[in-house]
Amino acid sequence: MIEWVTEPLSHGTTLRALVEIILIGSVSGVVGCWVVLYEISYSAESLAHGLFPGLVAAALLGLPLLLGGAAGIIVTALLIAAVARYASDHADTAVAVVVTSLFGFGVLLALSPGTPPGIQELLFGDLLGVTDRELFAAAAIAAVVLAVLWLSHDRLMAIGFDSGSGRSLGLRPGAVSALLLTLVAATILVGVQSLGNLLVAATVIAPAAAARLLTHRFAPMVLLSVGIAIGAGVAGLYVSYYAKTAAGASVAGCLVLAYVGCAAISALARRAPRPHDGFRAAAGPVSRAARSPKLDPS
Repeated sequence: MIEWVTEPLSHGTTLRALVEIILIGSVSGVVGCWVVLYEISYSAESLAHGLFPGLVAAALLGLPLLLGGAAGIIVTALLIAAVARYASDHADTAVAVVVTSLFGFGVLLALSPGTPPGIQELLFGDLLGVTDRELFAAAAIAAVVLAVLWLSHDRLMAIGFDSGSGRSLGLRPGAVSALLLTLVAATILVGVQSLGNLLVAATVIAPAAAARLLTHRFAPMVLLSVGIAIGAGVAGLYVSYYAKTAAGASVAGCLVLAYVGCAAISALARRAPRPHDGFRAAAGPVSRAARSPKLDPS
């Protein structure tokens, strides 16, 4: 049994992948909770697709692909924030237009015969091919994201839980939302080199969504989200090693299974009898809001 656990870690590639999983899980687990709180999961998922034209442009210009991805994803974040502000009645539709347009532009660039190889790896990731240099880059980006979140915690909390009171304190919801989307963009950069921009969104959204099913308090939600992200990532790594499957896809699959498991636990907890169920039955059906209480800032 011990050999079953330690054997994958005897390989340098797997050990580096494990460190990368811990880095990704730590930062995406925290950022994902803010994404769920602000209800911008669709925008966060769209950021990954907006990464594509920046990658292709960097490849054509001979620049580092990660640098091109960073430029592309930050531009996408700012465009989405602007669209959400000026087209609030149809924000989802406007965001879809922005993202599909950017992705289509990236496809046109990718059709160029001068595009060198390397785009596929950033589309689908190469978790087992992470280098020490990429680990240091991911750690640096993750540290910056977590530091900014810590410094901006009060502002994010004020707008996220009550935008009206945030305005009374002199805060601008649009600016705070743009900051959050920029942090989401940076978080995607942490994982894109190993999971690819088509899978990395799962590490941002799935753990936080799963944690939200188990608690309505924000602080425990963050801890649960980080634990789920790292746990599912490690599980996916072992599945990949023993089942000989793609590492990135295995991690994404385990994240989905973690969400399904949390959903099942949440459903069973709601159906479990409670001391005052008899009084509730006499009073009438329980509203949906009562069954799913709002998120508590504590």
